[in-house]
Amino acid sequence: MANSESILTMQDLTFCYDGHSAVPVLQDINLNIASGQRVGLVGCNGVGKSTLLKLLVGILPMQQGTLEVAGLAMQRENLASIRRKVGYIFQDSDSQLFMPTVAADVAFAAQNYGYPTEEVTARTHRALQQVHIEDCADRPVYRLSGGQKKLASIAGILTLDPELILMDEPSAALDPKNRRNLMDILRGLPCAMLIASHDLDFIYDTCDRVVLLYEGRIAADGPAEEILHDGALLADCDLELPLRFQSI
Repeated sequence: MANSESILTMQDLTFCYDGHSAVPVLQDINLNIASGQRVGLVGCNGVGKSTLLKLLVGILPMQQGTLEVAGLAMQRENLASIRRKVGYIFQDSDSQLFMPTVAADVAFAAQNYGYPTEEVTARTHRALQQVHIEDCADRPVYRLSGGQKKLASIAGILTLDPELILMDEPSAALDPKNRRNLMDILRGLPCAMLIASHDLDFIYDTCDRVVLLYEGRIAADGPAEEILHDGALLADCDLELPLRFQSI
């Protein structure tokens, strides 16, 4: 079970997709994330990064092992409470934004949870300020850039004061300026984060800790500085060093 400082604890977590019971996507995953910790989840294609994130918010059902999020066991009766404490940012922001304006989209989660109108307005304004897109509040969502859409998705999550944010490839398709802006914003947020990404430079700049998946298991778990400098370890897991550490 999780201790008082943990936001996420999983023990012996194993998952198989239907029809592939002989080949687990995730196998014997043991992981603990402390409150406020930023953790990068890395690995080559198909190792189970996105699958793990979906398990953590109940999009995929638990099969084997135990999982506790924000002090709550991952069970059907706890899903609503867990999803109030855990935000999930999709890789494709277009699949997450659906209201006519940015402000309406950011406000949706708080409205859905029944906050009074004045508090919804205050939470929306605060969240837009946190990600520096308050000037876009009245703009139609379709007129946002890719980077602004990502920030709007994050703002919607922030209205609920999450204890943990899960992100799937947050830097994908961002230009260098928006990528740096996103890194700065994430580093300034107080909540814990689990960020799945192929962008090892982004992970190095954003996360203190790295969990490396390979063939559905945790191959390494430790300081980002240590793991992302280890060329032999990364090569064994079919990854390359971050660009900043590669010899020219």
